[in-house]
Amino acid sequence: MKKGGWDLSRRSFIKAAGLACGYAVVGAGMAKKSVAAVLDLVGLRQQSVYNADADPRKYALRKSQENPMVKILYAKGGFLEEGPCGHRSHHLLHTHYKDKSPLMKALKRKGVELSL
Repeated sequence: MKKGGWDLSRRSFIKAAGLACGYAVVGAGMAKKSVAAVLDLVGLRQQSVYNADADPRKYALRKSQENPMVKILYAKGGFLEEGPCGHRSHHLLHTHYKDKSPLMKALKRKGVELSL
């Protein structure tokens, strides 16, 4: 059988197909084991994170409203005594949006390529 530059007899083709199938089966078995190992690792990681979060010795303050420093900030006479929704806290803790699309268009007109 001569087609496309290959000179394979039936017997050679069957040998090559058998080898290819064997490698595919072995590769699939190894892939299955590696995926199972990764999933086991992910499960162990999740469990260790949950255990660490649940340990009160490691994380005594789990809520920001229970943090004594935050309580001092928002207490009467504190730096942010107006509360979390006050003017000063809004000014310090919030970001502002500025439309930069005209600047981007100007750079593109100059030939600057930007990658995001």
